[in-house]
This record gives sequence, structure tokens and C-alpha cells, in this order.
Amino acid sequence: MKKYRCMVCGWVYDPEVGDPENGVEPGTPFEELPYDWVCPECFVGKDEFEPIEEE
Repeated sequence: MKKYRCMVCGWVYDPEVGDPENGVEPGTPFEELPYDWVCPECFVGKDEFEPIEEE
């Protein structure tokens, strides 16, 4: 599963970790995040994230 980086603050969503503090279980792909989920650091929406290319 791909990781996604917030283009505003640089926070990285790692699907293996999820976002448990905001109700997102580990193993949740970015594409399956709720439509109203926001970056836990700067509170922008999913449209402000870009996929990170794995090296």
C-alpha cells in the first residue's frame, strides 16, 4: 500500500499505521479513508495529499 504526503505540512499517511487517534484502523488504504478525513497536523483535506514513490 502506498504512503501519501500532505503537500501543505509534509505529514505522511502510512496505511500500515493508519490514524488511530482519528478512528482510522491500521491497514486502511488512503483511498478508503472517509471523505471528511483531514490531515491530523494541518487539517487540510485528502485532495492536498500526493502519493510517495517507494524507493
